[in-house]
Order: sequence, then C-alpha cells, then structure tokens
Amino acid sequence: MIANTPIPPYYAVLFTSIRSDIEKRYVETAKRMEELAAQQQGFLGMESARNETGITISYWKSLEAIKEWKNNAEHLLAQQMGKDIFYKQYKTRICRVERDYEFMHE
Repeated sequence: MIANTPIPPYYAVLFTSIRSDIEKRYVETAKRMEELAAQQQGFLGMESARNETGITISYWKSLEAIKEWKNNAEHLLAQQMGKDIFYKQYKTRICRVERDYEFMHE
C-alpha cells in the first residue's frame, strides 16, 4: 500500500537492508516496530518492499519526530538486535521531500 502523505515539505527515512537468515524473530520484531512507529507523534506513513534487498520508507512531519523515533527505548533495542542478528548490512538515509505527485486509475 502506498502511504497517503501530506502536502510537502515532510521527511522520509529510507532504510535499505540485507537480512541474515533469522526469519521468525525478525518478522515479529518488524511488525512490532511498524505498530510502534505508527503511534509516534509526527509519523505520517510507511511503505516497504523486500526481495534480496529490503527497502522501508517511513514518512515524518519533522526531523525532531525522526529523532524521537530513533531514540524510542523499544526501537533502540530492535536496532541493536538488527546489528547483532537480523542484518548483514543496512543503510539509513534521511531526506526532505520537497514535492510529490501521484497517478491512480479510478
């Protein structure tokens, strides 16, 4: 599903990853992080896709909201689990969205 974001500007956090072979615990943790992020002030939506490389994009109202999410206690624990067991490699990028547009068949 494509996130329904507001009129720009807003921010996007792009999280690109290559996972290790740990499956069950990863799926549970990823689902919990999605639920938890949605409860954070300033969260605007999320999109995710995975093949060999996974890409998750979360949208945020401000850089402050992103910082609060990064420092959320439960998210910090998940980040450490990612480093220790879930990922072979990951990269996070933070971008300011200046414009967006869309197309949709009716």
